Amino acid sequence: MANSPASSASILLNRLLARGKFRHIQILIRLAELGSLGRAAEAIGVTQSSVTQTLAHLEDLLETPLFHRHARGVQPTDACRDLLPLAKQVLLGVTESAEAIAARHRHGDGRVRLLASLAAINGLLMKAMGEFNRQWPGIQVHLQEGERDEQLNAIARAEVDVIVCRRPPVIPGGWEFHALLADHFVIVCRTQHPLANLAATDKTPSRTALQQAVWLALPAGSAARVHLDEFAASNGGDFQIHPLVTRTPTMMWWLLLQHDLLAILPYTLVSPLLQSGQMKALRMDGQTALEPLGLLQPERERVPSAEVFSTFMRSQRFQLEA
Repeated sequence: MANSPASSASILLNRLLARGKFRHIQILIRLAELGSLGRAAEAIGVTQSSVTQTLAHLEDLLETPLFHRHARGVQPTDACRDLLPLAKQVLLGVTESAEAIAARHRHGDGRVRLLASLAAINGLLMKAMGEFNRQWPGIQVHLQEGERDEQLNAIARAEVDVIVCRRPPVIPGGWEFHALLADHFVIVCRTQHPLANLAATDKTPSRTALQQAVWLALPAGSAARVHLDEFAASNGGDFQIHPLVTRTPTMMWWLLLQHDLLAILPYTLVSPLLQSGQMKALRMDGQTALEPLGLLQPERERVPSAEVFSTFMRSQRFQLEA
């Protein structure tokens, strides 16, 4: 490796553009993940000597060591840790590009990079995707789940074509929102809960019952937690909160279905469990309306497949099922 003073950023950039390869990125990531030249070579499907030579070439290009060698394998240097987030983004972009091209070769209609909140998946996509796939079998939909921060990050990194979500407080610049489905908060519990029989009546739980119940809470700052705190304040003070506070869906459903807990959640979030009869919704007094669910998409320059998806979704008649 050269012992010359560190090159400028411009020199390193030009060197990487002229001589860098995607294989460099792949080996960098696998070595950091696996910590072994041999295991990295096996995972990629090349020889160990090829991994060693490729790594040496990359270190020469950057004029800095990327791994500490030791008897048990390799360990990333600080410089390597600096590179890894960007390297992973580049590899993800290459992977998605390959999938997009393959989809177009197979079908000719392209793909839609779709990001959706859990409430939007339950309230909109579960009802619509079957018919969309039937009408447009040539469009490949790449769906990932993501909430507000993940949605904003995906927009900033240009990693998404359409977001299915609740209307955000501030619409990102150059994007627009189309409302598709109204939503509201409900109190939910499992069918074995002592208060579940109130679901079949027009009665609200008494203040005493609400105060004696144990409540499942989402983390502070979430809309559901804010509403729970306000609802508790209007019903005599602090409620008893279950010690596990989570927004992880699998854990939330397990707790609600296995224990006598109450929770205030968006209807669309719990609609599959309500419609299947596994949970009941209790009447709430007061304001329970939520921002609607819909499509967040670029105002202009939408890819054709995303435009097809948007047009289809806006043609549907979505409504909450009791």
